[in-house]
Amino acid sequence: MSEAFILVALIAGIVSIVLAVYFAKIVMKEDPGNERMVEVSGYIEEGAKTFIKVQYKVLGIFVLALGLIIFFVLPSPLISGPRYAVFFNWEQSLAYVIGSLASMLAGYMGMMVGVKANTRSAQACTKGTKQGFDVAFFGGAVMGLAVVGSALIGVSLIYWIFGSPLIVLGFSFGASSIALFMKAGGGIFTKTADVGADLVGKGEYNLPEDDPRNPATIADNVGDNVGDIAGMGSDLFDSYVASIVAAMILAFALMVGEEEATFAIFPLVLCGVGLISSVLGIYYIKRKKSEDPGKSLNYGTYFTTIVFVGLAAIFVVWMALVSNESIAVRLWKNYLATILGLFSGMVIGFTSDYFTRDDKKPTLNMANAAKEGHAVVILSGFAYGLISVVPPAIGIIVAMVFSYLLDGVFGVAMAAVGLLSIVGTIVSNDAYGPIVDNARGIAEQGDLGEDVIRTADRLDSAGNTAKAITKGFAIGAANLTVLALLFSYAEEAKIDFEDISLLSINILIGAFIGVVVPALFSALLILAVQRNAAKMVDEIRRQFETNPKILSGEEPADFGRTIAIATKGALHELILPSIISIAIPIGVGVLFGVAALGAFLAGAILSGFVFAVFMSNAGGAWDNAKKYIEDGNLGGKGTEVHKAAITGDTVGDPFKDTAGPSINTLLVVMSLTASIFMGILLLINAGAGLIVFG
Repeated sequence: MSEAFILVALIAGIVSIVLAVYFAKIVMKEDPGNERMVEVSGYIEEGAKTFIKVQYKVLGIFVLALGLIIFFVLPSPLISGPRYAVFFNWEQSLAYVIGSLASMLAGYMGMMVGVKANTRSAQACTKGTKQGFDVAFFGGAVMGLAVVGSALIGVSLIYWIFGSPLIVLGFSFGASSIALFMKAGGGIFTKTADVGADLVGKGEYNLPEDDPRNPATIADNVGDNVGDIAGMGSDLFDSYVASIVAAMILAFALMVGEEEATFAIFPLVLCGVGLISSVLGIYYIKRKKSEDPGKSLNYGTYFTTIVFVGLAAIFVVWMALVSNESIAVRLWKNYLATILGLFSGMVIGFTSDYFTRDDKKPTLNMANAAKEGHAVVILSGFAYGLISVVPPAIGIIVAMVFSYLLDGVFGVAMAAVGLLSIVGTIVSNDAYGPIVDNARGIAEQGDLGEDVIRTADRLDSAGNTAKAITKGFAIGAANLTVLALLFSYAEEAKIDFEDISLLSINILIGAFIGVVVPALFSALLILAVQRNAAKMVDEIRRQFETNPKILSGEEPADFGRTIAIATKGALHELILPSIISIAIPIGVGVLFGVAALGAFLAGAILSGFVFAVFMSNAGGAWDNAKKYIEDGNLGGKGTEVHKAAITGDTVGDPFKDTAGPSINTLLVVMSLTASIFMGILLLINAGAGLIVFG
């Protein structure tokens, strides 16, 4: 019977990929617009291809090297007798490579449809808001369906073949390591261009948003695709798979017999149901006649959630009917934990919406603070960013408390699964954002007129709100997921966290290092943006000064040069943060033991949550405060108030699009690294580490 339930997830994944291809064809049939629009879109597509090509070459080397390390160095988890005694771990190595390739393929497919959809969405805006929205949303849906479909197919097949979640762990590790490159690398790329374009184009030459004379405009548009579409897609792919794996590992660690078999596949079944619900939600959004794109996206999320609650209940009834009474009761408890996790995710997402929307008090207060000067804008954004940490923390705590009361640590893991169950809809909404952002720029550069630009602005405004919600959703998902991974790590390592005392020196050291790592990681990414943005600023100034015909519009800017600067800088600056995410957890385990490594993960989760929420929400609010002023409020563009708001937005750019969301991936990578390398760590002084305190 368990095979029949696995088929639910597998078939849902296959249908998802088929629909992604179908939606891609629908988008490609749309009119790409006039010659100038096709030209601009071509620049964006070429830049995105160039970045991805170079990045995937680097990733290929990284995947090969780490795959060989897993194969030759780590013990196999599938042997009988002593748990970690035989090397040549081909199973996890193979799963790792497959997970890496699946994440890369999903990101590439979604991004390429995104760069095709932007000009088509801009052209559709000439017909109306609804037409422009449909093209952009279907373009985003390709990414959403590709992410969930490839994840479910990969997890289902690997578990079906090997019958062990520890092999699926390799698939998850592959997805997370790629996600770190895609999210952090794409974030560095896009903010290098965005900050450079704002500082020189807006700040020094008073050029409008997306002005074709600005040499960094195309690089900024490229960055939207590689950072927000491919990057965010990989980020949620990563959390999605990790949440499933954590629950499966806990099922194997905590249960036996029929319970183990049932609850190992339970998260897969619910994710398959979530995918079906997301597909229905996508069609609901398409059929809804609303001219308000923001409401359409929100209604789609509500509809998907309601459908999931109902369909999941039907599948729980089915599973309960073929199980004994105790399992049936436990299934219903974990169903409730799943629903609790899903609703907590929505609360977290809409909390982010409140703190970043330009018609809500926090952002309006930040915009008014710009009247007092640059420093006051920064202080205001910093304070509201910190305040915004509180409601999501309460949401996570509530979800943890009640899900734990329902079924202990397994209930917490199922809450994480629930939060990510409708990730197909969430990624679709998120990918919609950069598509309409690009569409707005193409509409301006294609001379489609003020009416069409205003229509595109409406779509872009909804996209900004959608991105704020999905970033909040991603942060909540990542944190519940890594908490579940922490519990699964503790069970696998035979650590009783209730007996661990912070007064134990090795535990305190591990926790202390964990608290520091997200701060170090964030600093490295922000400094990377600063260094690369400085190069971008110099290049934009050089082009304007050496060729005055660019500003007069007589000659085009050298877009290739700015794209090259962003590409080279992003990949170079990504090396150290990537090494840190894997090397530090291993180092803590080697030196201080597996218990200290557990404390390290706990410390990183807690501080990482604060940094991620603070930076994402503060950055989003600074951005929308600037847009509020640019809409003609408080004096409008070109005023000192506007310049102060630009400063806030410039600070917020690497916060919200580089460091903040990348912490999600960092936490998952470090948690999976601890689990993957646990076998070798347990061989070092019986898991106590090299440094043993008396």
